Amino acid sequence: MKEESCYICGKKPLEKNEIGLNKKLLGSKVTKFYCYECLAEYLEVDTEFLFAKIEEFKDRSCTLFL
Repeated sequence: MKEESCYICGKKPLEKNEIGLNKKLLGSKVTKFYCYECLAEYLEVDTEFLFAKIEEFKDRSCTLFL
């Protein structure tokens, strides 16, 4: 499996949940991935919001976050 890195800051490797969150929020065909901090800045939210969304998606049994 390809090891993804952050499109903005270059953080490598990205965690499984970071990749899943990118796919869930930006679309399943996304090719540029962001780390939590860069994704939060891109979406103009704080990282706490992103972590809450991950928990919400897990509670809904989203397969990107199992």
